[in-house]
Amino acid sequence: MKQKSLATWLKMIILGVGLCGLVIYLGVIPSFGESLVYDYPEFSNRFWPWEIFLWISGIPCYSVLVVGWKIASNIGRDQSFSNANAKYLKWISWLAIGDGVFFFVGNIALLCVNMSHPGVTLLSILVAFAGVAIAVASAVLSYLVQKAADLQEQSDLTI
Repeated sequence: MKQKSLATWLKMIILGVGLCGLVIYLGVIPSFGESLVYDYPEFSNRFWPWEIFLWISGIPCYSVLVVGWKIASNIGRDQSFSNANAKYLKWISWLAIGDGVFFFVGNIALLCVNMSHPGVTLLSILVAFAGVAIAVASAVLSYLVQKAADLQEQSDLTI
């Protein structure tokens, strides 16, 4: 697969993930929350705090998509192994760990003010774990891309 076609595929995937996220954040979650409030009116005071909390947790996710778009653009310009891509992958690592920590701490805070259920807070550990897994994977990729960029730079200097 050529660099340009790989970059095009990556960008299409990024757009698809972004659109799916919009459907979930702006459609599924609010409708689920409204149906929950309809069935259990005593939860009506929890709707907006949870809605805002979930929307804020989506900001790092969309930031990762923007950074991923930049990486795909660099791949399309035949700059797969570059210092810029290593830096972008490091940013993805920080965004993933930040979002995981925010989600877990936010769930504990909502539990402390009696706006969450202990089971939901326990499930937030899975989200935090996914954030840590993505952070570790992107940090390792960042390191490997940096090493490859250094080797490529040394190779270009010897020719």
